[in-house]
Amino acid sequence: MAFKTDAKKIKRWREERHWSQEHLAELAGVGIRTVQRIETGEPASKDTLMALAAAFNVDAMALCIDPEEEATARVRTKNEKMRSGILLSFLIHLVSYVLGMIIFTAISVGMGAFVMKWAMIWWTVGLTGHAVPVVLIFLVTRFQEQE
Repeated sequence: MAFKTDAKKIKRWREERHWSQEHLAELAGVGIRTVQRIETGEPASKDTLMALAAAFNVDAMALCIDPEEEATARVRTKNEKMRSGILLSFLIHLVSYVLGMIIFTAISVGMGAFVMKWAMIWWTVGLTGHAVPVVLIFLVTRFQEQE
């Protein structure tokens, strides 16, 4: 059975001790290629994990990725992508709105009357309607991340 190791932690611990990959492999009694594979995120066997834990003088589970932490990180990444996309769509709408209002104002001034009043009002309503769910989604996803 292969275990999902925390590659970043193993590499950080090795570098903090100023060990080369060769030195860690020698201390753990494993091949250098095994250390290289583990540091790139590939899974490790139970025996390899135990050998590395002995070399670092820690419990073997300290070298594994916590499933809850990994799930939390995935949710956070997913939420951040969603928020970025929603914010981008709103910013595009906002820029279009500003340009539209400038054009509508120019048309109204050119005609000598405020003929674009209803278009401006309804577009403002549309922009407000777009802003409400954007704010709600930001609040809900932030609240979920804090739990």
